[in-house]
Amino acid sequence: MDVKLSAEDMQTLFDALPDVVFFVKDRAGRYTHANLTLVRRLRLKRRDEVVGRSVAELFPSALGSSYAAQDRRVLAGESIENQLEVHLLPSRAPGWCLTCKYPHRQRGEVCGVIGISRDLGHPDGRHPTYPRLARVMEHMQAHYGSNVRVSALAALAGISVAQLERHFRRVFQLTPQQALTKLRIEAAMRLLHGAGSVADIGLACGFNDQSAFARQFKATVGMTPREFRGLHG
Repeated sequence: MDVKLSAEDMQTLFDALPDVVFFVKDRAGRYTHANLTLVRRLRLKRRDEVVGRSVAELFPSALGSSYAAQDRRVLAGESIENQLEVHLLPSRAPGWCLTCKYPHRQRGEVCGVIGISRDLGHPDGRHPTYPRLARVMEHMQAHYGSNVRVSALAALAGISVAQLERHFRRVFQLTPQQALTKLRIEAAMRLLHGAGSVADIGLACGFNDQSAFARQFKATVGMTPREFRGLHG
């Protein structure tokens, strides 16, 4: 039987998932649907405090502009798959998630954006390749500031690159490159609380130059390193 769920049905289903944010926006970027997880993470109490408002109204300016730029890409027909991002949890601590956004279509026309952001869970320690992959993760934690090659990581685990990619996603919900990016960005966020220059921090965290560091940091955190430092300064 072919069952089609409306946005309202999906909203109700996602209300039951505290580790997943669900949303639908119209072409103007206003929320038309938001699950209760999103409402709570915005430190609001009711869904109607979100519906009808835009990201610019609900998030700090740097984050709002970053999310709006993503939405414009999706409204132009692009799909965003498993974008690694940092979101603020209700405690205001940073939480890692994977975001998917797709064009929301009615009668073949793009009428908005539909998406989810799901929190990264704990690694699957029961997977048979976990001990090998744990060694790979330990190596990345020790050497994220260096030029880490996926082929070398696969050799360390004693498996092929294709096997490493597949098993890594199964155990950590991330590709090896995403896991490396996560380590580098986490280190950069810590260092940006200090007095070091943005350029030096980028190099220390494994980025080739300040421009590459700024691009990756903004894509992941939603703001530039300087904006992040200003927010927490």
